[in-house]
Amino acid sequence: MKKITSINIKNILVCVTQQKTCERLIRKAAELRDEHKGNLWVIHVIKDSWNILDNSSEGEALEYLFGISKSAGANLSVLKSDEIVTTIAEYARENKIDCVILGDSQDDHKENNFSRQLKKLLSNVEVKIIP
Repeated sequence: MKKITSINIKNILVCVTQQKTCERLIRKAAELRDEHKGNLWVIHVIKDSWNILDNSSEGEALEYLFGISKSAGANLSVLKSDEIVTTIAEYARENKIDCVILGDSQDDHKENNFSRQLKKLLSNVEVKIIP
């Protein structure tokens, strides 16, 4: 895995989806947090119209990620909003986040680039994409 290096990273936010594979993002962010003696947050934002309780596999995945987050010394916050990027940016500002960790998305087309939108809203925050 590619090493993330930055001088002033103290507060790290990991954005996860409802997939168990996001464990790798949490673990990588925990390494970075330990390296910089910082703090770690994990967030998942779902659209207002979604109901994770109706989907047992999504609920199971979030429960799994909650356990991984807890073992990494972080809490997993699940927020509901139709403005996912804006909600993450607001959460990052409120918690004085220095670095946001995202997974690489195959569905992230140029015209709707999640990471690009987030970087625009958080111009003073390092946004790292982990493959």
